Amino acid sequence: MGQNKERILEIFFRLMMGEGISIAEVANEYNVSTKSISRDLSEIKSFTFEHRQMLSNAEVKYHADVKKHFLELEHFLKPDELFALIKIIIGSRSLSKTETVEIISKLKNYVSKQDRDVLDELISSEIYSFNEINHDCKSVTDNLWKLTDCIKNHREITVEYYKMSRERVERRIRPLAITFTDYYFYLICFQLMDDDSWEIRYYRVDRIVRIIVHRTHFRVSKTDEVNEGDLMNKIQYMQPGNVKHIRFAFNGPSVQAVLDRIPTAKLLEKKDGEYIIEAEVIGPGIKMFLLSQGAWVRPLAPKDFVDDMRTEVEKMRERYG
Repeated sequence: MGQNKERILEIFFRLMMGEGISIAEVANEYNVSTKSISRDLSEIKSFTFEHRQMLSNAEVKYHADVKKHFLELEHFLKPDELFALIKIIIGSRSLSKTETVEIISKLKNYVSKQDRDVLDELISSEIYSFNEINHDCKSVTDNLWKLTDCIKNHREITVEYYKMSRERVERRIRPLAITFTDYYFYLICFQLMDDDSWEIRYYRVDRIVRIIVHRTHFRVSKTDEVNEGDLMNKIQYMQPGNVKHIRFAFNGPSVQAVLDRIPTAKLLEKKDGEYIIEAEVIGPGIKMFLLSQGAWVRPLAPKDFVDDMRTEVEKMRERYG
């Protein structure tokens, strides 16, 4: 390969990596004239134009403010979009520090080097102080990918899993879906019970320490399909249970925070300084959330829900002596 072609490929690769190309600086690096680098950039511009569909409408543009050429692609993330994604990844704390840093490093390749430097300044302290969730598995992302393949191909699996009690157990399951909430990825599945029936269960993906894939395939009926979106709208803290309709009063400073936390919640009215809210929920997790709001919450219906909340408050009172 001639020196000119090799230089053009190197410059093109540097552009693809998000680097800004200064004609004067690059000419000095290669010990050639600025006219030579200008011709190189012209060839790259012609190539990207002729192959714009293959290259996602890539275009080499000159940024006068920094006097450099950059390669801009339609699928490149905008700096503000990437900043938001990185903040979500860091804030979720769902992956190990190593996995978090690796993913962020790869994402930063989708913005220019100039924007990359700015992002590094903005997130450096958060990365340094990052505290990961304690995981039992070696890699959450590896578990997710293997489980996703088993869900797609309807493969039965056996998992070794740490329960909340820290007892290590082995379970045969049929994986159905994966969802994320409150720092953790969860596997929704059917578990084989002692009487050979299958019952719905939720497993924290980071507590699965071994996955054995069986040759056995299973069929998913319409009644067995999991609507992750509907489930996440109704469940709190991934505590399984029956669907129920509840109504409660709230007199705290931010009713919007409550409505955001319970997507199915509807504000019925404001009466005597209280907001009356109803919601369709799944399982006992809603009790945990409403109790976290303290005296701002007053349960109204149904009776078993009111009694359950009252009993829990009485237990709390007893513990305080």
